[in-house]
Amino acid sequence: MKALVLSGGAGTRLRPITHTSAKQLVPVANKPILFYVLEAIADTGITDVGVIVGGTGPEIREAVGDGSQFGLQVTYLPQSEPLGLAHAVLIARDFLGEDDFLMYLGDNFISGGITDLVEDFRKERPDAQLALSRVPDPTAFGVAELDAGGRVVGLEEKPPHPKSDLALVGVYLFTPAVHEAVREIEPSARGELEITDAVQWMVEQGRNIRSGELPGYWRDTGSVADMLEVNRMLLESQERCIEGSVDSASELLGRVRIEQGATVSGSRIVGPAVIGSGTVLTDSYIGPFTSIGENCRIHDSELASSIVLRGASFENVRRVEASLVGRNAHVTLAPRHPVAHRLVLGDHAKVHIQS
Repeated sequence: MKALVLSGGAGTRLRPITHTSAKQLVPVANKPILFYVLEAIADTGITDVGVIVGGTGPEIREAVGDGSQFGLQVTYLPQSEPLGLAHAVLIARDFLGEDDFLMYLGDNFISGGITDLVEDFRKERPDAQLALSRVPDPTAFGVAELDAGGRVVGLEEKPPHPKSDLALVGVYLFTPAVHEAVREIEPSARGELEITDAVQWMVEQGRNIRSGELPGYWRDTGSVADMLEVNRMLLESQERCIEGSVDSASELLGRVRIEQGATVSGSRIVGPAVIGSGTVLTDSYIGPFTSIGENCRIHDSELASSIVLRGASFENVRRVEASLVGRNAHVTLAPRHPVAHRLVLGDHAKVHIQS
């Protein structure tokens, strides 16, 4: 088997972060979400991986390299623009050849990995196998309809009136039979070649389409709220580990990870939380579910339930919560007089001001 990882999307829901960074490389618990995907693939025993890349391709290439850090061999497959998941299968045709393959969306997180799912596919080898998860609002996802025996009888992409609450998770397994399907379908109303349409075509052709509900936790990390939730879940499962320098005036409570090269002085950290390598934290409070990236500077400030990317700094700030702060961002206390707000905001930014 081979694997196909989709990392070409623009990440519009994560702007302005994704104006300058690939959404798949935004870290949760101080590790890019794409790295969790690649590690999960390596755990299945698959080693030959094609990565679909778009405008952020150079950044993804720099971060992932040839894949050897994950025990993988990575081939990069450029996509001029994101024209749908089925389009990604089309442009990967030469790479995939006649092999079965796993398709995994590079911004999806699944706890517990996908090894059991892949093993089931290898044993039974249906034409397609879909991973499903029950969601409260299926109108935002591809939705599967099953018969009484659990076989897939229909698929819809973001239907206004869903026939079930079973959403398609960003993991698919295919035999080469899918290549005919992606050639036969037409672009949807969104102008994209939908993988749901390709699988629906296979259903109508009498192909063997199977599915299974994921037992673990799944999130599409396309929004800030989802990123923070995945960060929270990962931090809850981490162990306490102090590799950096912490002075006697500091207090660490719970599952706190201080990475090598970090310095903490005169501060209080309530876990679960992680402080990245090279970060200097002084006279500050870090609350639960907070990830501080590498080489940050936090002085006389309070942060909680947030993700702070590398190189960011906070100076004399009270109090930041439920935030995603980009690389090398600088947050400082504004002077009290005159009373005014001075902002430099990216496209589609959302700001809440109390004054």
